[in-house]
Amino acid sequence: MNATNPRNWRKSSYSGGEHGNCVEAGSENGTVSIRDTANRPAGAITLPPAAFATLLTAARTNTLNL
Repeated sequence: MNATNPRNWRKSSYSGGEHGNCVEAGSENGTVSIRDTANRPAGAITLPPAAFATLLTAARTNTLNL
C-alpha cells in the first residue's frame, strides 16, 4: 500500500450505492490511486497512468483474469 492521498477522489459511476461495491480513483504527482469506498482506512493501490488505463480496459472488456 502507498500513503498517497489525492485531494480529487472521484467515485466510480458504476459503483453500487447500497451494496458496498464502490471504488474511488484519484490522481496526484503523475500516479493514479484506487481505493474501496467502504474501507478507506485500508489504503489505496497506486499505479502509473498507463497501468491504470490497462486495468480500466480489462474491466470494461470483461477480460480481467481474477
